[in-house]
Amino acid sequence: MEEMRLQKYLAHCGVASRRAAEQMIRDGRVSVNGKPVTEMGIKVKPGDAVTVDGTPAEPEKRKYYILLNKPAGVLSSVKDDRGRECVVDLIKGIDARLYPVGRLDYDTTGLLLLTNDGDFMQKVTHPSFEIWKTYRAVVKGVPDESDVKKFAEGVFLDDGKTLPAVLDVTGYQGNNAIAEVCIREGRNRQVRRMLEKIGHPVIRLMRIGFGSLELGDMKEGQWRHVSPEEIRKLTEER
Repeated sequence: MEEMRLQKYLAHCGVASRRAAEQMIRDGRVSVNGKPVTEMGIKVKPGDAVTVDGTPAEPEKRKYYILLNKPAGVLSSVKDDRGRECVVDLIKGIDARLYPVGRLDYDTTGLLLLTNDGDFMQKVTHPSFEIWKTYRAVVKGVPDESDVKKFAEGVFLDDGKTLPAVLDVTGYQGNNAIAEVCIREGRNRQVRRMLEKIGHPVIRLMRIGFGSLELGDMKEGQWRHVSPEEIRKLTEER
């Protein structure tokens, strides 16, 4: 191991993304050689003992990239203090600390990535990456051309105007519409809030695409490994 900044080392170990690791350091959860570290800029070198909450942080020997079809009623978290099922509970047979890449709402289903590669997580979730996420939504009523235009121009939400997005009606269920929505941000409950803002609240929501990755015909709760070629394509696209 070469000398590197502590937050990068933690990401390299699969503990968390660099941003999340920085917060762990600020919170006093990280120690180097038995001494708590709370400031940025500390570097670690071979032989240093790094712990997070008292647990040794060591580089993962193998990097894992998992594509999961998240069911409704499962948290996009590592653990829950109320004992609710989390996405990592669905991944069996892998001896590594996996973390979800971003998150899906509790009631939203579909494509969610999990990994122990903190650098990869940092890259694809960083706001500058602006990776497109594709959702299939069943919404109340039927959006019209003015709604499509609002999405294309950006929708004003409580936390500011969104980036331009795509709204396309692809089918119908009685008096309601099936719509495909594409966004390149990751705000909390963004798709639901955008659709509610234009008067077409979500009935059901599923993420079907994350950049070049597609959910396909995987059943809820199923997962698969993402190939090195898929990872390369995902991290090179814009």
